[in-house]
Amino acid sequence: MNEIKTKKLRQADIATMAGVSISTVSRVLANEPGISESVRQHILKVAAENGYFARTTSASLRGTLALIASDGVTGGLSVFYEGIVEGLRAGALDAGLPFEVRLIREHRATPDVVHEYMQAARAGGLFLVGIDPSAELRNWFEDAEIPTVLVNGTDPRLKIDGASPSNFFGAYEATTRLLNAGHRKILHLTGSHRNTIRERVRGFKAAIAEVDGAEGHLVSMTFKGSATHEAHELTAGVLAEKAGFTAAFCMNDFIAVGVLEAVTEAGLRVPEDFAIVGFDDLPCALMTNPPLSTMRVDRVALGREAVGLMVARFKDSTAPARQICHAVIPIAGGTVPNS
Repeated sequence: MNEIKTKKLRQADIATMAGVSISTVSRVLANEPGISESVRQHILKVAAENGYFARTTSASLRGTLALIASDGVTGGLSVFYEGIVEGLRAGALDAGLPFEVRLIREHRATPDVVHEYMQAARAGGLFLVGIDPSAELRNWFEDAEIPTVLVNGTDPRLKIDGASPSNFFGAYEATTRLLNAGHRKILHLTGSHRNTIRERVRGFKAAIAEVDGAEGHLVSMTFKGSATHEAHELTAGVLAEKAGFTAAFCMNDFIAVGVLEAVTEAGLRVPEDFAIVGFDDLPCALMTNPPLSTMRVDRVALGREAVGLMVARFKDSTAPARQICHAVIPIAGGTVPNS
């Protein structure tokens, strides 16, 4: 030990004293992500005790903060976001990234507030979960060069990294299931300012447009209360008009539950008289009678993919933005014949 101290300390010396590889020491001293925090701190401690100080120990602690739209969580989608957070936590643990979560109302996601949250969490990177950034917020990201990843979100300008389900193709597939079952007058219950939901509407319209004689009708929702209750009331109203609609593709499974309730209360058989496809594959899909036919979103995988994007962004802040799009898988149920 004394012999080592009498000469200029090398990374190989630190590796020997810390009991790790030279490459691991090199990555820690270069503040690269992907090293477990316990190993990172051990190496920094050994280096400091022997007269070697990294360029900045605070940078090596650069962590990440996930801001989740509390409007969605408290509005009933907590189970959806639980899966995403599980994936984020697991991915961050594997990558050795410190990780924290905060809820925030979307209208409060201003540069000042977000900056305050990031400082409190000592975060160098930001995950926006279920939040489409305002122009003001995204300008701040770009000007301050804040590594940012949208989770369950897409950036139409492709300037911000993101991981999301394949909303367009998922909606296209969901609607096609109804068309293949012979339905030609199909409702789509939807409503949101988010880019991801607009993509589902676009997928619904694209599938309808490909089949001669098919008619699609958007039923706009306000989400001012229970989505299930609102969907029930809206569907009952449409059915009362006797306009001949025989199927519905729903923005999510909570909405599909309300549609199913309204249809059965109207005396229609499901799926013989009226077919329904939901989206997300939430636990409630298995609790209805019959079980919902839906589209599965791998929420844990979205979280893990988002961490991978963040690690890559930490390594190269100037690389072009990437959008990872996960396939949405049809799940058989009892609300569409043979589906």
